[in-house]
Amino acid sequence: MKYFLDSAKLDEIEEAYATFGVDGVTTNPRHIQASGKPFMAAIEDMAKWAANKNLADYRTFPISVEVNPHLENADEMVREARKIAAISKNFVIKIPCIEPGIAASRILEREGIRTNLTLVFSPSQAIAAGRNKTLFVSPFLGWKEANGEDAKPFIQSIADIYRVQKYQTEIICAAVRTGKQIADCAAAGAQIITAGLAVYKDSFKHPYTRNGLELFRSAWDRT
Repeated sequence: MKYFLDSAKLDEIEEAYATFGVDGVTTNPRHIQASGKPFMAAIEDMAKWAANKNLADYRTFPISVEVNPHLENADEMVREARKIAAISKNFVIKIPCIEPGIAASRILEREGIRTNLTLVFSPSQAIAAGRNKTLFVSPFLGWKEANGEDAKPFIQSIADIYRVQKYQTEIICAAVRTGKQIADCAAAGAQIITAGLAVYKDSFKHPYTRNGLELFRSAWDRT
């Protein structure tokens, strides 16, 4: 399973890459806002960071960048996507899973501009991504579970459909909030997790690990 970082902050990207070996980055308008930079400055800085690491393109280190969420016309989405994609070969274009977005992703994929169909909350929406041969599909877990739904069967259903239909689109479990959700996605067959840096850090913690370390330190010191 691949780990992506859900952030547009360069310090977080650097730490996650150095510490956990993250395989890519996902962003959305909220992450861009949190970076404190204008949109173009934020994505250009991420492109420069990837270039400085010799991460050549989306195959080695994909960075998902979302089109303006106000756009609800396929042609407008395509025009903006082309401009964003021209900035860096690392960029994968995030498109919302609405009718114009599905049409836009189909056009872009045919042009060789890779896409990530996002804001997916049902298996039937995920089928559209598979049919369009998008690079990624991003079903959201945290939002569903915050409203009382169990997201593991949701991811399992998408993974099953993709296997039966032989879709090549990779599943990114998005809006992941806990270590349990990471494990659930791995067990359900998703290829990728995207989460914030704090979520990854928490997922590697366990009180018994710390207790065991203290026990072994004490034994070491008394030997």
